[in-house]
This record gives sequence, structure tokens and C-alpha cells, in this order.
Amino acid sequence: MLPLLTPAHLDRDFDYVVPPELDEIAQPGVRVRIRFAGRLVDGYLLRRLERTEHTGKMVRLERVVSAERVLTPEVLSLAVAVAHRYAGTRADVLRLAIPPRHARTENGGAARKKSAEFADDNSDEFETPAVAPDSGPGDMVSARNAESARESPANSEDREHEFREADAKTAHPESIGRAETPSVRHDPAAASQARAARAVDPAQTVEATAGADGACTAASSDSIASASDAEISSPHSGAKGEFATPARGPEFGSPEDVAGYVSSGAEGERFGAVVEYAASGEDVGSASSVVDRGGVSSGAVAGSDPTEGRIGSADQVESRGAIGPNAADGDAARSEVSSVVAFDHAPWEHYLHGGAFVAALADGRGVRAAWQALPGEDWARRLAELAATVAAAGRSAILLVPDQRDLDRVLAECVLLVGDSAVGLSAGLGPAARYRRWLAVLRGQAKVVVGTRAAAFAPAVDLGLVAIWDDGDDTYAEPRAPYPHAREVAMLRAHETGAAFVVAGFARTAEAQAVVDSGWARDLVADRAVVRRHAPRISAPGDSDIALERDPIARAIRIPGVAFAAARAALKEGAPVLVQVPRRGYVPALACAKCRTPARCRHCNGALALPERRGRGDDPNEARSPACRWCGITEAAFRCTVCASRALRAVVIGAVRTAEELGRAFPDVPIRGSSGGALLDTVDPGPQVVVATVGAEPTVRGGYGVALLLDSWALLGRADLRAAEDALRRWMGAAALVRANGQVVVVAEPSLPTVQALVRWDPVGHARAEVDARAEVGFPPAVRMAAIDGATDAIDELLRLATLPADAEVLGPVPLPPFARKPFAGDSPAEVERMILRVHRRHGPALARALIEAQAVRSTHRSDAPLRVQIDPVDIG
Repeated sequence: MLPLLTPAHLDRDFDYVVPPELDEIAQPGVRVRIRFAGRLVDGYLLRRLERTEHTGKMVRLERVVSAERVLTPEVLSLAVAVAHRYAGTRADVLRLAIPPRHARTENGGAARKKSAEFADDNSDEFETPAVAPDSGPGDMVSARNAESARESPANSEDREHEFREADAKTAHPESIGRAETPSVRHDPAAASQARAARAVDPAQTVEATAGADGACTAASSDSIASASDAEISSPHSGAKGEFATPARGPEFGSPEDVAGYVSSGAEGERFGAVVEYAASGEDVGSASSVVDRGGVSSGAVAGSDPTEGRIGSADQVESRGAIGPNAADGDAARSEVSSVVAFDHAPWEHYLHGGAFVAALADGRGVRAAWQALPGEDWARRLAELAATVAAAGRSAILLVPDQRDLDRVLAECVLLVGDSAVGLSAGLGPAARYRRWLAVLRGQAKVVVGTRAAAFAPAVDLGLVAIWDDGDDTYAEPRAPYPHAREVAMLRAHETGAAFVVAGFARTAEAQAVVDSGWARDLVADRAVVRRHAPRISAPGDSDIALERDPIARAIRIPGVAFAAARAALKEGAPVLVQVPRRGYVPALACAKCRTPARCRHCNGALALPERRGRGDDPNEARSPACRWCGITEAAFRCTVCASRALRAVVIGAVRTAEELGRAFPDVPIRGSSGGALLDTVDPGPQVVVATVGAEPTVRGGYGVALLLDSWALLGRADLRAAEDALRRWMGAAALVRANGQVVVVAEPSLPTVQALVRWDPVGHARAEVDARAEVGFPPAVRMAAIDGATDAIDELLRLATLPADAEVLGPVPLPPFARKPFAGDSPAEVERMILRVHRRHGPALARALIEAQAVRSTHRSDAPLRVQIDPVDIG
């Protein structure tokens, strides 16, 4: 059993006795309720064994919550790898991976019509897993005896909740109608043999039953974790059907290390051989060949015997969903694969080896690519085509997108190609709708999953493709422990399962470029001549004060004359104009007009800004006093604290003020805004000006005629490691909405490398330069970093307990960056510091193990001071 407990030292497997009445439904992967340290807690059954090694008294399994086997072997293996990669616990990862149970949806979902399978449900019959509070001092629990754990008096609050009587029906297999899922194997003969074996002996569906003593045990965490343990180097070879532990080279210590793109020429060539898809048609290797080359197969638990009834049994994966009277529905689910709508492959011919890449996906090969979409590319359609190609071969695909707007766009394209086999997963869904769609994926009824970051853990059956769009978006960083990034989770999963992997976008992050440099993935880009045909004309007239002062139009509306002329010409032709601004509001930041010192409030030291809201009767030309953005006090008599000047200047112009100025410049043209709560998905074609903040640009049929990118320095001047990378990504996202014969004007200093990369439309060259620059100064992705946030005493205690790698650098402590959340905000001390640990990337697994062990020991000492450990955080500070 794996109890879902918070303390790090309890991230272990425990043995429980399965009573006879639960023997039939207590199968690997089901949710259970177990008694731990005197209280009922939630957990998962990992595997069944005939006997236990524990010699003391055994505790009985209290209850099987549901016969639905929600924890699949592949998700368990992924959870172990993610926990080891990010120095977390399996319980924390599984809370992110598996949604809370919705009893009504689970009981009646299979009986409903397929048209209602994914409909919204406002039912509040929603169950949240109970979590046991931290144990007291000295409560280290034996991995073989849960009864010996003592409950701390200081943490005596019981969070357990009793299940309704109606839920008891879910503990019986006949109460659950589930469609038999398609086989996850590529070998039809092997799948037929497995089905025949189960037909002879139904008990072989779970290859173990309770023995004489009725013991139900779980594989040790060490054995499960061996799939991602850097210390394992000797291959485990055996008879056919056994999964080999990969042989590691000197640079690749673990699957996460491979997916962590360690730069090594020899190893890069070895793993890069899997992803060759040159036009010559050379074999790139099937998913099964990935196992032969050292990849960990889907659902494999390294070091375990496949005949022990473990959760990693391939036959168990294949038989998942065969419980209940509706197993015949599996044929209908499989028949949906053949209903994929054919599509034109011509757009992929714009990319070098693009046709060969799609053909490799159709053949089930585990190709990996970094795809740079052309300007104006219908990227949502292209992603849907990749997913449809995989679905036509009978496999599943997961497409990750940053937000709900992109999800709706991609899902609509997927539905056109694969119909009801496509579902969307996001946090915005209600509990019933989300759980219903998640069950459809688990049961094999949905072959294409489109979702936000949590969809990286979706239990897709026979996964063939994992793709992520715009991986530089900060929404992919999980704000909950252990703080994984969706891109890293996707790469870990692709590496372990042998599925294809695509990281795509108009721009490219340094992490994606490092993957290509390591040889783990290949470039999927267009020729420069093709890029020039599709890209709009991009110019940078300059953004210096001298240039603005010489331009009378720029002095009036802070837009250079060349940009104003281009916008006026486009409107005259009936084309829309896009204006991108970095901030919403009116004038969100002010500074001294003489010395450029930021204007601050005298009362709270907050930033001063011109108020955004005005009454209906206010004169738009009337002067107004600045006000504090923190305390709201009006500053009617500002005086600079440095030079005593009373004059103020706008540091940056907000979207509202920009729209107001453009309204005066183009009085007969509609002005539309898109930012914050007033977000526009699309606008109709026609002469209009759309003022949008970064990331909120609406699409228009036929593309914009002109795009103006204003106040570029506000994006470039941020004190952030990824400022230049993020600015280029934002600019390219807006420029890609402009038609090929249109024009893009970026108001920025032309000599800046980031601006030059935009003018040339060279995201790959900019990413290479970014990787080289970070490697020179020791920043990710060239190194592995760990940020430890907390009080000084808590940080010192953790570092004292941790056995860090020999090359580890300890940087800090420094104050917590102002943009970072405090750990456990409700209990955090007033002063929170940050300590940075830096090691070479090949020592990343060793650093994570050291932090895991230190946190486990610290949790046994009743150290209640808040502490947060993040591996490779997006915002370093």
C-alpha cells in the first residue's frame, strides 16, 4: 500500500492484510482506505503478494473505495521518476496526477450515452482524499508495520471522512460498467496470447492472489524507483516479456537525466539514433526498439518479476477496463480509431523532413522533435494532425497547451479529425466533468487528450505521442509541491514509454534547444527561403528619447511616425491593426522626469500610477493626480526624493491609455481592447485597431495587416534570467498573427540581439546564443539548481542533514524575491530567505536524492518551520 501522507519520511510502502471479503476487488491500482497511526487515510494498492516479510502483527485493509483501477503502471512509474527528479514524494505527485473521485460519475458514467460522456455535470458529489497530519517526534515507521506509527498529540485533528452508503456499491465489480481498453502492446500475437490466457484463467488478469496469511504488499519504493535511479548501471536481462534496466553511460545517470538534456556528444548520438527521420527513409526505431536501446518500457517497474502480480504487469494494463458486464463495449471503443478523418499532408512539406516525420509517427516510431512553426501557421490544426496520425494507428496522444483559450482551439481541431475520441482536461472544468473525461481516457474511450499542465499525467492507453505547445509559458510550472514543469514531465514520460515527443512553438526556449544539442531530439524547421515567404516584414525604428523627440507623432502618442503611417495605410485598405502593450491599465508606472527615479508613495513606498477609472462626467483632458497602487492614497504634491523635481513622466503606457491615444489619432476607426477580464478570442475582419496586452492578442481571419509592438523595453528590462527569451516569445506570438504581406513594427533599440532575432525571424539562433550564455555563467539548463526557501534556521537544518555532491555550490542566503510566494503562506515567518544550490547537470539526480533524504530525516525531528524545495525553478531571482 501507498498511503497518501504528507511527511517525507512516510513516503514508503506498507503491508496490510486483505480480508477474504475484499480479496476479489482489492487489485493493484485501486483506491483504498487504510488505518494508519490510529486514523483512516486514503491510499493506493500497489501490488498483491502471496506472503509478507514482516514478522509482527499485520493490520487489515479497511476498505476498497472503488474497484476502478485508477493508478496505472505507467502513471506510477512516471510519479516515481517525477518525485526523484524534483526531490518530492510520490504522494504529492499522485495528488497532481489523479483527480479526486466523483462517485456519481464513476458509477453511472459507463451507462450513459457517448454523446453525454463528456457533458458538464454540476453535481457536488465530490470526494477529496484525506491527508494525515505530520507525525510527532520519533515516529519513523517501519516499512513492514504500519501499526507501530504513533499519532502526535499536537497533530490530533482527524481529517478522515466517512463514505456514503451509496459508495459501498462501487466496491463491487458488477456495479461498474467499463469498456475494455485497447491493448497497449504493438505485437498482435502477444496481445492475443495474453487474452487467451485470461480467457482460460480469469485470475491471470491480476497475477497474484492473497496467500495463506492474506498479505497484500507493495513493491518497495527503492525497487520502483530503480527505473530512475542514477546508481543503476548493470542491465537486467531475462526471458522474453521481461523489461531490461537501461545501461547508463557516464553522462546519463537516469531517465530524467536523459530528458534533462545533458550535453554529451557520444551519448547524444546514441539516444539521437532513435529519432532519425531523414528523407532517406532510414528506420528510426519502433517503441519496442527503445527498450532494446535502454529505454524503460511503459509500465515497467525495474527489478521486479513480471509474474508477481505487480501493478506493472503488461497484461494488467491490457486488461484494464475489462471488469464488469460492459467489456464488449471495448470493440466499439477500438472501432472509433478507424474513423479518423483523412487530412492533407502538404503543410508538413514546408518543413525539412516534415513528411518523413509524420510518416514515422504513423509507423509508431518514437521520434522526438523540436518543431518551429512558420509565421502564420495554423499550429492548432497541425497539432491535431499529429494526434490524428497517432490515433489512426490505434495509439493515444497527449497535447499540452498553456491555457483554456488554446485548449478550446486545439480541441475543436481534434474533434474535426477524430470526433468523440478527443477530450479536453483542464482545471476549469467542474469536478464531475473533469473526472468523467479522465475516466474516458483511463478506459480507452478517448484517444486524444488536450489539456493544460496536469494532462501530462493523463492515463492514456498505449501512449504514442506527447506534444507541448509554447513550453516557455509560465503556466506550465506547477505551483504545488513538488513543483514539476510540464515540459520535463512530458519528456520523462516520452523517454520511459518510448512515445514520440514534440516541443513546439513560434519561439524556442533554451531548455528545448539544449534537448536538440544533446541529440535527444531533432530540429523540425523550415528552410530559410520558406520562412522569408511566410514571415511579414519586420522593422525596428528605434526607441530612444532622441528619436521620439524628433518625431512629432511619437511625442503625441508615443508611436513612431513609420508605425503610425503603416497603421493608417492598413486601415485604409480595410485590414485590422494589432497594437501590443506590455501592461494593462492607464499609466501603471511613473518616474521622475528629470532623473528617471521611480516614483514612490511617501506613506507605504508603493509605486505611483495615474488612476485608471474615471466617472462618466470626467473630462478626458483634465489633469489628475497620481495615486499609490498599494494603499490608494493620492499624491497631490509629488517631489522626487533624489533630485527634488516635481515633474513626472510615464515609465510605461498601459492598454487603456494607449487605446485612448489611438482613439484620438483614428477618430473614425473602432478601438477594441483585449486584456485581463476583457479577453477577446477572435475579432471579425475589417478596419479596426485592437489594443492587447502580451498573450491576450485575439486572432482574426486572414491575419492582421500591421502589428505594433510598443514599450518593448518593459519586457527586455525585467530582472529575470528569461527576460530576453520571454520577450522574443511574446513578440513572435503577436507577429505570427500578421499576414505574410503585412508589416510588424517593434519599438525597440535595433542593435539588441533579441530585436535582431525577431527581425530575422531566427528563434533557433537566439536559443543557441542563450544556451551558450547561460553555460558560461552557470545557469540552467547548463546546470541543475535547487532553490530552498524558508526561515534561516530551517534552511540551516536542511543543509546540515543533506549530503550534497562534492561539486555543489551553496549560494546565498538572499531575501526571497518579491515576486515569489512564501512557502505555506499562512504559517510563514515574516522573514523568508532563499538559498541556491548549484551542481553540474550530471550530478542532478545525486542532488535530488540528498535533498529527499534530508527532508525525510527533518520530518522525523518535528521540524514544523515552513520550508520549500524547488528543483530548477522558473524564477530564480
